[in-house]
Amino acid sequence: MPAPIQWAYGARLMNRSKLRQQIAWEAARLMYNRQESEYYTAKMKAARRICQGWVKPADLPSNVEIRDQVQTLSRLYEGDSRGDNLFEMRLAALALMQRLAPFRPRLIGSVLTGHIRHGSDIDIHLFSDTVEAITHLLDQDGSAYEVQRKQVRKQGESHVFTHIHMNVRFPFELTIYPADKAHYVSKSSITGKAIERASIAELEQFLAREYPEVDIPAAVADTADQVDRFQVYESLLLPLENVKGPLKFHPEGDMLYHSLQVFDHARDALAYDEEFLTAALLHDIGKAIDSAEHVTAALEALDGFITERTAWLIKHHMLAHQLGDGTLGTRARRRLQQSEHFDDLVLLAECDRDGRQAGVESPELEEAMDYLRELGRMFG
Repeated sequence: MPAPIQWAYGARLMNRSKLRQQIAWEAARLMYNRQESEYYTAKMKAARRICQGWVKPADLPSNVEIRDQVQTLSRLYEGDSRGDNLFEMRLAALALMQRLAPFRPRLIGSVLTGHIRHGSDIDIHLFSDTVEAITHLLDQDGSAYEVQRKQVRKQGESHVFTHIHMNVRFPFELTIYPADKAHYVSKSSITGKAIERASIAELEQFLAREYPEVDIPAAVADTADQVDRFQVYESLLLPLENVKGPLKFHPEGDMLYHSLQVFDHARDALAYDEEFLTAALLHDIGKAIDSAEHVTAALEALDGFITERTAWLIKHHMLAHQLGDGTLGTRARRRLQQSEHFDDLVLLAECDRDGRQAGVESPELEEAMDYLRELGRMFG
Protein backbone atom coordinates (compact mmCIF):
# COMPACT_ATOMS: atom_id res chain seq x y z
CA MET A 1 0.00 0.00 0.00
CA PRO A 2 1.53 3.40 -1.02
CA ALA A 3 2.60 5.57 1.92
CA PRO A 4 -0.01 8.39 1.44
CA ILE A 5 -2.83 5.85 1.21
CA GLN A 6 -1.48 3.95 4.20
CA TRP A 7 -1.28 7.19 6.20
CA ALA A 8 -4.85 8.17 5.28
CA TYR A 9 -6.13 4.70 6.20
CA GLY A 10 -4.33 4.88 9.56
CA ALA A 11 -5.73 8.36 10.19
CA ARG A 12 -9.28 7.12 9.56
CA LEU A 13 -8.73 4.27 11.98
CA MET A 14 -7.42 6.69 14.60
CA ASN A 15 -10.37 9.01 14.06
CA ARG A 16 -12.81 6.11 14.39
CA SER A 17 -11.10 4.95 17.57
CA LYS A 18 -11.22 8.46 19.01
CA LEU A 19 -14.89 8.77 18.06
CA ARG A 20 -15.73 5.49 19.81
CA GLN A 21 -13.92 6.70 22.94
CA GLN A 22 -15.79 10.00 22.90
CA ILE A 23 -19.15 8.29 22.50
CA ALA A 24 -18.27 5.74 25.21
CA TRP A 25 -17.25 8.52 27.60
CA GLU A 26 -20.42 10.55 26.99
CA ALA A 27 -22.63 7.45 27.31
CA ALA A 28 -20.85 6.55 30.56
CA ARG A 29 -21.42 10.07 31.89
CA LEU A 30 -25.14 9.80 31.12
CA MET A 31 -25.34 6.46 32.92
CA TYR A 32 -23.20 7.49 35.88
CA ASN A 33 -25.38 10.57 36.43
CA ARG A 34 -28.50 8.38 36.15
CA GLN A 35 -29.78 10.28 33.14
CA GLU A 36 -29.96 6.97 31.29
CA SER A 37 -30.20 3.42 32.61
CA GLU A 38 -29.88 1.36 29.42
CA TYR A 39 -26.64 0.96 27.46
CA TYR A 40 -28.34 1.18 24.06
CA THR A 41 -30.22 4.43 24.75
CA ALA A 42 -27.17 5.95 26.42
CA LYS A 43 -24.86 5.24 23.46
CA MET A 44 -27.43 6.47 20.91
CA LYS A 45 -28.00 9.72 22.79
CA ALA A 46 -24.24 10.17 23.19
CA ALA A 47 -23.68 9.55 19.48
CA ARG A 48 -26.29 12.13 18.50
CA ARG A 49 -24.72 14.73 20.77
CA ILE A 50 -21.19 14.17 19.54
CA CYS A 51 -21.75 13.50 15.85
CA GLN A 52 -24.76 15.76 15.29
CA GLY A 53 -26.15 13.22 12.86
CA TRP A 54 -26.04 9.61 11.67
CA VAL A 55 -23.31 7.32 13.02
CA LYS A 56 -22.06 4.08 11.51
CA PRO A 57 -22.84 1.10 13.75
CA ALA A 58 -19.13 0.19 13.60
CA ASP A 59 -18.30 3.51 15.28
CA LEU A 60 -20.51 2.83 18.29
CA PRO A 61 -18.75 1.52 21.41
CA SER A 62 -19.66 -1.84 22.91
CA ASN A 63 -21.45 -2.14 26.23
CA VAL A 64 -18.20 -3.36 27.76
CA GLU A 65 -16.38 -0.19 26.64
CA ILE A 66 -19.09 1.96 28.18
CA ARG A 67 -19.03 -0.06 31.40
CA ASP A 68 -15.26 0.42 31.66
CA GLN A 69 -15.68 4.19 31.28
CA VAL A 70 -18.38 4.17 33.97
CA GLN A 71 -15.87 2.49 36.26
CA THR A 72 -13.29 5.15 35.45
CA LEU A 73 -15.80 7.83 36.46
CA SER A 74 -16.63 5.88 39.60
CA ARG A 75 -12.98 5.69 40.66
CA LEU A 76 -12.49 9.36 39.81
CA TYR A 77 -15.43 10.67 41.82
CA GLU A 78 -15.78 8.14 44.62
CA GLY A 79 -12.14 7.36 45.45
CA ASP A 80 -11.37 4.95 48.28
CA SER A 81 -14.97 4.91 49.49
CA ARG A 82 -15.91 2.84 46.44
CA GLY A 83 -13.99 -0.22 47.70
CA ASP A 84 -15.49 0.13 51.18
CA ASN A 85 -18.98 0.41 49.72
CA LEU A 86 -18.44 -2.65 47.54
CA PHE A 87 -17.43 -4.74 50.56
CA GLU A 88 -20.41 -3.53 52.61
CA MET A 89 -22.80 -4.17 49.70
CA ARG A 90 -21.50 -7.72 49.30
CA LEU A 91 -22.02 -8.38 53.00
CA ALA A 92 -25.54 -6.92 52.82
CA ALA A 93 -26.27 -9.12 49.80
CA LEU A 94 -25.15 -12.26 51.60
CA ALA A 95 -27.16 -11.36 54.72
CA LEU A 96 -30.37 -10.94 52.69
CA MET A 97 -29.70 -14.07 50.63
CA GLN A 98 -29.38 -16.09 53.83
CA ARG A 99 -32.77 -14.75 54.96
CA LEU A 100 -34.28 -15.69 51.58
CA ALA A 101 -32.54 -19.08 51.34
CA PRO A 102 -35.79 -21.04 50.61
CA PHE A 103 -36.01 -19.24 47.26
CA ARG A 104 -32.51 -20.25 46.06
CA PRO A 105 -31.16 -16.69 45.69
CA ARG A 106 -28.43 -15.85 43.18
CA LEU A 107 -26.41 -12.63 43.32
CA ILE A 108 -25.79 -11.11 39.90
CA GLY A 109 -24.61 -7.81 38.48
CA SER A 110 -22.16 -5.14 39.56
CA VAL A 111 -21.97 -6.07 43.25
CA LEU A 112 -20.73 -9.52 42.29
CA THR A 113 -18.42 -8.44 39.46
CA GLY A 114 -17.14 -5.33 41.29
CA HIS A 115 -18.35 -2.87 38.65
CA ILE A 116 -20.40 -0.77 41.05
CA ARG A 117 -20.92 2.95 40.74
CA HIS A 118 -22.69 5.57 42.79
CA GLY A 119 -26.30 4.46 43.27
CA SER A 120 -25.83 0.84 42.13
CA ASP A 121 -28.51 -1.68 43.12
CA ILE A 122 -27.84 -5.03 44.70
CA ASP A 123 -29.40 -7.39 42.14
CA ILE A 124 -30.61 -10.79 43.32
CA HIS A 125 -32.58 -13.43 41.42
CA LEU A 126 -35.13 -15.47 43.39
CA PHE A 127 -37.09 -18.53 42.29
CA SER A 128 -40.69 -18.99 43.38
CA ASP A 129 -44.02 -19.67 41.69
CA THR A 130 -45.70 -17.02 43.85
CA VAL A 131 -44.40 -13.60 44.81
CA GLU A 132 -46.61 -13.75 47.93
CA ALA A 133 -44.40 -16.45 49.45
CA ILE A 134 -41.47 -14.05 49.33
CA THR A 135 -43.36 -10.97 50.50
CA HIS A 136 -44.80 -12.99 53.41
CA LEU A 137 -41.29 -13.68 54.63
CA LEU A 138 -40.35 -10.01 54.21
CA ASP A 139 -43.48 -8.99 56.12
CA GLN A 140 -42.49 -11.26 59.00
CA ASP A 141 -39.13 -9.45 59.16
CA GLY A 142 -40.81 -6.05 59.05
CA SER A 143 -39.02 -5.15 55.81
CA ALA A 144 -40.30 -2.28 53.66
CA TYR A 145 -40.62 -3.14 49.97
CA GLU A 146 -42.48 -2.40 46.75
CA VAL A 147 -43.61 -4.95 44.16
CA GLN A 148 -43.32 -3.85 40.54
CA ARG A 149 -44.28 -5.69 37.37
CA LYS A 150 -42.52 -4.55 34.22
CA GLN A 151 -43.31 -5.53 30.63
CA VAL A 152 -40.30 -5.93 28.36
CA ARG A 153 -40.23 -6.75 24.63
CA LYS A 154 -37.26 -8.78 23.36
CA GLN A 155 -36.88 -10.15 19.86
CA GLY A 156 -40.56 -9.54 19.15
CA GLU A 157 -41.75 -11.34 22.28
CA SER A 158 -43.32 -9.70 25.33
CA HIS A 159 -42.28 -10.76 28.84
CA VAL A 160 -43.52 -9.57 32.23
CA PHE A 161 -40.89 -9.46 34.98
CA THR A 162 -41.76 -9.17 38.66
CA HIS A 163 -39.39 -7.12 40.82
CA ILE A 164 -39.32 -6.42 44.53
CA HIS A 165 -37.57 -3.16 45.39
CA MET A 166 -36.17 -2.66 48.86
CA ASN A 167 -34.52 0.63 49.83
CA VAL A 168 -32.82 -0.15 53.11
CA ARG A 169 -29.17 0.52 53.81
CA PHE A 170 -28.52 -0.18 50.13
CA PRO A 171 -31.08 -0.41 47.31
CA PHE A 172 -32.03 -3.98 46.39
CA GLU A 173 -33.77 -5.21 43.26
CA LEU A 174 -35.08 -8.75 43.64
CA THR A 175 -36.25 -10.34 40.39
CA ILE A 176 -38.66 -13.27 40.69
CA TYR A 177 -38.49 -16.23 38.30
CA PRO A 178 -40.53 -19.47 38.24
CA ALA A 179 -39.18 -22.14 40.55
CA ASP A 180 -38.25 -24.46 37.68
CA LYS A 181 -35.93 -21.80 36.17
CA ALA A 182 -33.36 -21.95 38.98
CA HIS A 183 -30.81 -23.75 36.78
CA TYR A 184 -31.43 -21.67 33.66
CA VAL A 185 -28.53 -19.30 32.90
CA SER A 186 -29.36 -16.20 30.86
CA LYS A 187 -26.92 -14.09 28.85
CA SER A 188 -25.48 -10.76 29.95
CA SER A 189 -26.64 -7.71 27.99
CA ILE A 190 -23.14 -6.28 28.45
CA THR A 191 -20.81 -9.10 27.45
CA GLY A 192 -23.20 -11.42 25.55
CA LYS A 193 -21.83 -14.32 27.60
CA ALA A 194 -23.49 -16.37 30.35
CA ILE A 195 -24.38 -14.06 33.21
CA GLU A 196 -22.15 -14.28 36.27
CA ARG A 197 -24.07 -15.30 39.37
CA ALA A 198 -23.39 -16.76 42.79
CA SER A 199 -25.43 -18.87 45.20
CA ILE A 200 -25.13 -18.43 48.96
CA ALA A 201 -22.35 -21.02 49.22
CA GLU A 202 -20.54 -19.61 46.18
CA LEU A 203 -20.74 -16.07 47.52
CA GLU A 204 -19.43 -17.17 50.92
CA GLN A 205 -16.45 -18.85 49.24
CA PHE A 206 -15.90 -15.83 47.00
CA LEU A 207 -15.84 -13.40 49.94
CA ALA A 208 -13.46 -15.65 51.88
CA ARG A 209 -11.04 -15.53 48.93
CA GLU A 210 -11.43 -11.80 48.28
CA TYR A 211 -11.17 -10.72 51.93
CA PRO A 212 -9.02 -13.35 53.69
CA GLU A 213 -8.35 -11.02 56.63
CA VAL A 214 -12.07 -10.72 57.49
CA ASP A 215 -14.18 -13.13 59.54
CA ILE A 216 -16.99 -13.23 56.98
CA PRO A 217 -19.65 -15.01 59.12
CA ALA A 218 -19.11 -12.51 61.94
CA ALA A 219 -19.15 -9.55 59.54
CA VAL A 220 -22.40 -10.76 57.95
CA ALA A 221 -23.95 -11.23 61.39
CA ASP A 222 -22.98 -7.66 62.30
CA THR A 223 -24.51 -6.42 59.05
CA ALA A 224 -27.75 -8.30 59.70
CA ASP A 225 -27.96 -6.84 63.21
CA GLN A 226 -27.45 -3.24 62.11
CA VAL A 227 -30.50 -1.04 62.45
CA ASP A 228 -31.25 1.07 59.38
CA ARG A 229 -31.22 4.63 60.71
CA PHE A 230 -33.41 5.83 57.86
CA GLN A 231 -36.14 3.40 58.88
CA VAL A 232 -35.84 4.83 62.41
CA TYR A 233 -36.22 8.35 61.02
CA GLU A 234 -39.28 7.37 59.00
CA SER A 235 -40.94 5.63 61.94
CA LEU A 236 -40.49 8.78 64.04
CA LEU A 237 -41.73 11.13 61.31
CA LEU A 238 -44.91 9.30 60.31
CA PRO A 239 -46.79 10.01 63.60
CA LEU A 240 -46.32 13.75 63.00
CA GLU A 241 -49.06 13.55 60.38
CA ASN A 242 -51.54 13.35 63.27
CA VAL A 243 -49.98 16.16 65.31
CA LYS A 244 -51.34 19.68 64.81
CA GLY A 245 -49.39 22.74 65.89
CA PRO A 246 -50.94 25.86 67.47
CA LEU A 247 -52.72 27.72 64.67
CA LYS A 248 -50.99 30.98 65.64
CA PHE A 249 -47.54 29.51 64.98
CA HIS A 250 -48.39 26.73 62.52
CA PRO A 251 -51.13 27.73 60.07
CA GLU A 252 -49.85 25.10 57.65
CA GLY A 253 -51.43 22.24 59.60
CA ASP A 254 -49.78 19.01 60.71
CA MET A 255 -46.17 18.71 61.83
CA LEU A 256 -45.17 16.27 59.10
CA TYR A 257 -46.17 18.79 56.44
CA HIS A 258 -44.23 21.44 58.37
CA SER A 259 -41.14 19.22 58.68
CA LEU A 260 -41.14 18.47 54.95
CA GLN A 261 -41.41 22.18 54.16
CA VAL A 262 -38.46 22.92 56.45
CA PHE A 263 -36.47 20.13 54.80
CA ASP A 264 -37.24 21.60 51.37
CA HIS A 265 -35.98 25.05 52.38
CA ALA A 266 -32.89 23.48 53.96
CA ARG A 267 -32.20 21.55 50.76
CA ASP A 268 -32.36 24.78 48.76
CA ALA A 269 -29.83 26.33 51.15
CA LEU A 270 -27.36 23.45 51.74
CA ALA A 271 -28.20 20.73 49.25
CA TYR A 272 -25.31 18.36 50.13
CA ASP A 273 -25.08 18.83 53.91
CA GLU A 274 -26.62 15.61 55.22
CA GLU A 275 -26.23 16.52 58.90
CA PHE A 276 -27.99 19.87 58.42
CA LEU A 277 -30.77 18.37 56.30
CA THR A 278 -31.31 15.60 58.86
CA ALA A 279 -31.70 18.20 61.60
CA ALA A 280 -34.17 20.14 59.46
CA LEU A 281 -36.31 17.07 58.80
CA LEU A 282 -36.22 15.66 62.35
CA HIS A 283 -36.21 18.79 64.52
CA ASP A 284 -39.86 18.38 65.63
CA ILE A 285 -40.23 14.58 65.85
CA GLY A 286 -40.46 14.88 69.65
CA LYS A 287 -43.87 16.56 69.33
CA ALA A 288 -45.41 13.15 68.62
CA ILE A 289 -43.74 11.74 71.76
CA ASP A 290 -43.93 14.50 74.39
CA SER A 291 -45.26 17.84 73.18
CA ALA A 292 -44.27 19.57 76.41
CA GLU A 293 -40.60 18.53 76.15
CA HIS A 294 -40.35 17.83 72.43
CA VAL A 295 -36.65 18.68 72.11
CA THR A 296 -35.61 16.35 74.94
CA ALA A 297 -37.91 13.63 73.62
CA ALA A 298 -36.46 13.95 70.12
CA LEU A 299 -32.87 13.68 71.30
CA GLU A 300 -33.65 10.62 73.41
CA ALA A 301 -35.40 8.89 70.50
CA LEU A 302 -32.56 9.70 68.11
CA ASP A 303 -29.72 8.80 70.45
CA GLY A 304 -27.19 6.72 68.49
CA PHE A 305 -28.77 7.46 65.11
CA ILE A 306 -27.58 11.03 64.45
CA THR A 307 -24.25 12.84 64.59
CA GLU A 308 -23.19 15.25 67.33
CA ARG A 309 -23.64 18.21 65.00
CA THR A 310 -27.19 17.18 64.04
CA ALA A 311 -28.03 16.65 67.71
CA TRP A 312 -26.63 20.09 68.62
CA LEU A 313 -28.74 21.79 65.95
CA ILE A 314 -31.92 20.03 67.12
CA LYS A 315 -31.12 20.71 70.78
CA HIS A 316 -30.77 24.45 70.26
CA HIS A 317 -33.28 25.18 67.50
CA MET A 318 -35.82 26.66 69.95
CA LEU A 319 -33.14 28.97 71.38
CA ALA A 320 -32.45 30.15 67.85
CA HIS A 321 -36.06 31.31 67.59
CA GLN A 322 -35.66 33.27 70.82
CA LEU A 323 -32.49 34.75 69.38
CA GLY A 324 -34.42 35.81 66.29
CA ASP A 325 -37.23 37.53 68.18
CA GLY A 326 -34.89 39.17 70.69
CA THR A 327 -36.03 37.27 73.80
CA LEU A 328 -32.84 35.27 74.37
CA GLY A 329 -30.64 36.36 77.26
CA THR A 330 -27.17 37.78 76.69
CA ARG A 331 -25.31 34.86 78.29
CA ALA A 332 -27.25 32.26 76.34
CA ARG A 333 -26.67 34.18 73.11
CA ARG A 334 -22.93 34.32 73.76
CA ARG A 335 -22.80 30.58 74.46
CA LEU A 336 -24.51 29.87 71.15
CA GLN A 337 -22.20 32.24 69.27
CA GLN A 338 -19.16 30.38 70.58
CA SER A 339 -20.19 27.26 68.68
CA GLU A 340 -18.73 26.57 65.25
CA HIS A 341 -22.26 25.61 64.20
CA PHE A 342 -23.85 28.94 65.14
CA ASP A 343 -24.39 30.15 61.56
CA ASP A 344 -25.99 26.82 60.65
CA LEU A 345 -28.32 27.15 63.64
CA VAL A 346 -29.44 30.61 62.50
CA LEU A 347 -30.06 29.20 59.02
CA LEU A 348 -32.05 26.28 60.46
CA ALA A 349 -34.26 28.74 62.36
CA GLU A 350 -34.89 30.64 59.11
CA CYS A 351 -35.91 27.42 57.37
CA ASP A 352 -38.12 26.55 60.33
CA ARG A 353 -39.93 29.89 60.13
CA ASP A 354 -40.29 29.70 56.35
CA GLY A 355 -41.72 26.17 56.53
CA ARG A 356 -45.09 27.29 57.87
CA GLN A 357 -47.02 28.09 54.70
CA ALA A 358 -50.48 26.68 54.11
CA GLY A 359 -51.14 25.04 50.76
CA VAL A 360 -47.61 25.18 49.33
CA GLU A 361 -45.98 22.23 47.61
CA SER A 362 -43.56 20.14 49.64
CA PRO A 363 -41.71 16.89 48.97
CA GLU A 364 -43.28 13.59 49.95
CA LEU A 365 -41.74 11.81 52.92
CA GLU A 366 -40.45 9.04 50.61
CA GLU A 367 -38.68 11.62 48.44
CA ALA A 368 -37.03 13.23 51.47
CA MET A 369 -35.88 9.84 52.81
CA ASP A 370 -34.53 8.79 49.40
CA TYR A 371 -32.60 12.06 49.16
CA LEU A 372 -30.97 11.55 52.57
CA ARG A 373 -30.15 7.93 51.73
CA GLU A 374 -28.49 9.03 48.53
CA LEU A 375 -26.37 11.59 50.39
CA GLY A 376 -25.41 8.90 52.87
CA ARG A 377 -24.21 6.66 50.05
CA MET A 378 -22.39 9.48 48.28
CA PHE A 379 -20.50 10.84 51.27
CA GLY A 380 -20.60 7.98 53.77
